[in-house]
Amino acid sequence: MTENQPCCAPQSTGQKISRSYDGSQSRKTHNDTVTLKGGRFLMGTDYRFGYPQDGEAPSMAMNVSPFVIDRFAVTNIQYSSFVEDTGYVTDAERIGWSFVFAGLLPDDFEDTRGVEGALWWRQVFGANWKSPEGSQSSIDGRMDHPSVHISWNDADAYAQWVGGRLPTEAEWEFAAQGGLENPIFPWGNELEPDGKHLMNVWQGSFPNNNLEDDGWYGTAPVGSYPLNMYGLGEMTGNVWEWCSDWFTATGRKEEEHDPKGPTTAEGKVIKGGSYLCHSSYCNRYRIAARSSTTPDSSMGHLGFRTVRNL
Repeated sequence: MTENQPCCAPQSTGQKISRSYDGSQSRKTHNDTVTLKGGRFLMGTDYRFGYPQDGEAPSMAMNVSPFVIDRFAVTNIQYSSFVEDTGYVTDAERIGWSFVFAGLLPDDFEDTRGVEGALWWRQVFGANWKSPEGSQSSIDGRMDHPSVHISWNDADAYAQWVGGRLPTEAEWEFAAQGGLENPIFPWGNELEPDGKHLMNVWQGSFPNNNLEDDGWYGTAPVGSYPLNMYGLGEMTGNVWEWCSDWFTATGRKEEEHDPKGPTTAEGKVIKGGSYLCHSSYCNRYRIAARSSTTPDSSMGHLGFRTVRNL
């Protein structure tokens, strides 16, 4: 998928907003992290069923410095603490709507505007991080799920609050590989080893029939699946995750140290795929896969995790 295609990540206007926050209260809820030594690794892929037009090919040797990364995607309880401490208003709340997967809406839900080329996405007024399916919904019972309807701006503000930042795409891939040599998935190269579901993705016929063989329709609580060799959870599937880099499909150079992408572009990189990914239309539930959307865009399958320097 290129950054202008909507199937993985529809987009809003593209506004990037800079804010700063004091994180003195953040460590009370944001403390489950993993320290990684960094080093040399293969970034990207030569996988024949990948999407070279997205810039995921070819694989190249890269180097990253040591860093600390969240074990899981930021949860609703963590984001609630941030909002309570700062009074922050997300882009979806400010704009008044966000993108919701149609299959999560009740049958009698009012008519909503779809996205051309991806009618399973609906523009739902009142949808935001605390009302994921619109104003009639809430996050009650989902406090340990990843916080969604979070724009890049919203994620960046939270990252500042905890004294961190969003990961670069290189850091994200290094972490997701878990020390393995350029694997397709965080556990290896087989999608379902021994028939086991190791991530939350779509099973069945997308978008109308999810068999829920992995136990979930929509987001799953963090920690629902086995950790990778670095002790990180749900690096693929469940929710897409924001990176700090602007998106480009070209320009990567062999043996770069701490690459950060271009200085500007239309969209920010997102990684990992989500509960909506299915091989019939989007097998971007792979480590090297990538997509993008604008910094103020939000949707019900997009979250984030943070990193900080050592």
